[in-house]
Amino acid sequence: MRQLLSGNEAVARGAWEAGVQVASAYPGTPSTEILETFARYPNVYAEWAPNEKVAVDVAVGAAYAGRRALAAMKHVGVNVAADSIFYASMTGMEAGLVIVTADDPDMHSSQNEQDNRRYAKFARIPCLEPSDSQEAKDLVGVALNLSEQFDTPVFLRMTTRICHTSAPVELREQKQIVPHLDKFPRNPAKYVMVPAHARKRHPVIEERVQRLAEWADTFPYNRIEWGDTALGIVTCGVAYQYAREVFPHASILRLGMTYPLPPTMVREFAARVDRLIVIEELDPFVEEEIRLMGIACEGKSIFPRCGEFDPRIVRESAIQAGLLPESARVPVATLDKPEIPPRPPVLCPGCPHRAVFYLLNKRQVPVTGDIGCYTLGLLPPLSAVHTCGCMGAGIGQAHGADKAGIGERMAAVIGDSTFFHTGMPALANVAYNRSQVVTIILDNRTTGMTGHQPNPGTGYTLQQQETRVLDLEALVRALGIERVKTVPAYEVRAIDETLKEYLKAEGPSVLIVREECALLPGARQRWKALQVMAEQCNGCTLCFRIGCPAILKSDELDAKTQRPKATIDPLLCTGCEVCAQVCPRHAILFRAQVETR
Repeated sequence: MRQLLSGNEAVARGAWEAGVQVASAYPGTPSTEILETFARYPNVYAEWAPNEKVAVDVAVGAAYAGRRALAAMKHVGVNVAADSIFYASMTGMEAGLVIVTADDPDMHSSQNEQDNRRYAKFARIPCLEPSDSQEAKDLVGVALNLSEQFDTPVFLRMTTRICHTSAPVELREQKQIVPHLDKFPRNPAKYVMVPAHARKRHPVIEERVQRLAEWADTFPYNRIEWGDTALGIVTCGVAYQYAREVFPHASILRLGMTYPLPPTMVREFAARVDRLIVIEELDPFVEEEIRLMGIACEGKSIFPRCGEFDPRIVRESAIQAGLLPESARVPVATLDKPEIPPRPPVLCPGCPHRAVFYLLNKRQVPVTGDIGCYTLGLLPPLSAVHTCGCMGAGIGQAHGADKAGIGERMAAVIGDSTFFHTGMPALANVAYNRSQVVTIILDNRTTGMTGHQPNPGTGYTLQQQETRVLDLEALVRALGIERVKTVPAYEVRAIDETLKEYLKAEGPSVLIVREECALLPGARQRWKALQVMAEQCNGCTLCFRIGCPAILKSDELDAKTQRPKATIDPLLCTGCEVCAQVCPRHAILFRAQVETR
């Protein structure tokens, strides 16, 4: 049976078909749907872990116990998980382990576009790369078999275009894997990485890489498609699809395994073509590996090193390099359309984070931000976030600035899911080293940016089981913070008074601002639109400063100030009342209240 699946859905299906029993991940675009899909299959265990390192440790533990396992994450999550990936490479495991890294060329939803094939070589683990959804499914099973054959974790490197593009996939039944272990292995020499044991394991993994390279020459997903030998193209991943489209007559070496490369196949291919080029997104990884074999080739001298490829980019680059004639240029289609005003991303109407950023901007507090939808607090008119580096960095940055004697009281903002991810150690450091930082935990009762996944503070798991809710306030106190308060997110005055108190107090403080995301089903049921009483509004613009998309400038001008009065779009308004609280003229009420006046 064939079914249309995205690359992420195909990976989940492949894991189920191949007998994966345990899967763990932290949500992150473009990888999130892998675990969400896998969790719906029967007879599997799937979980959201607090962070990617924990996810890999969970998968490693399952593989140590003889059960096939998978960990999934976006590319920057591998940075968090690197410590665990490296020890897993040293130890090997009892059953197959695949680690999915979803790279993000062109940074559609990321702070960088690192190429995680570098990690594969760094950690000495094989890296497989699918070119479509069918291969994404199939290569999971291949990776698990490879893992067990060579006693190694295996990277499955996806990219955004493969993750989110759908294609027909041939489905198969689940492979019944009988675990060969009844007890956890007692093998300290292999699994306890004290220096004496690790020294003996290092030569083992170096020898393993050599054997993997020899095996790569027989790997069926490394294949040569012979055509005109005047031009030979080495390519991988989604770039293979573009190479096939732009150079239909060229000879192509398509790599399904990009580390280690198949040395014999590469040499034979290079020897038979007149000109050898490499088409790959991001780093010149394959190009450099081929050059290390002593084979001349071209790559990033022709094709961009930054951003995501598409057929147009590949074609234009090839024309400029003389690989194609000028006549190969394809005119860019243009549409006769009106000028559309720009629409930058903004916090949603009713977002529970809005009041915090409005007040931080009002008080001109320097704010170290973090990764989440609340990063949008950087945009005008809120303009209240001044740094954003990686998950959990904001608290540490604020502490560092405080200890540097910057002369201003620092505030750090972090979401509830990100606090569980990497915020807790940073806050413990603030308490331990006696910092003056005010930390604001924006608790919207979900992992909002990636699509409302549960976390340890929500009370249920990925597979919809009820579980213990971690009490943020008790947790913060346990980390050593004595001054902590929880305030409802829509109570502007209470937030402002607490913030004012904390900015003056000695020592560290934590303000937990709590309200569920306005887009969660329960919150949506309570939406009730507000309305501006035009006769009360004088166009003072204060309500515009909260940056709510539901508040608009009307065509009516105030007679005295000649400024546009405010109006509210009832289809967007959630009734959070933040605008009503900042309005000095009490001109904003619920629509039912206006009708009764």
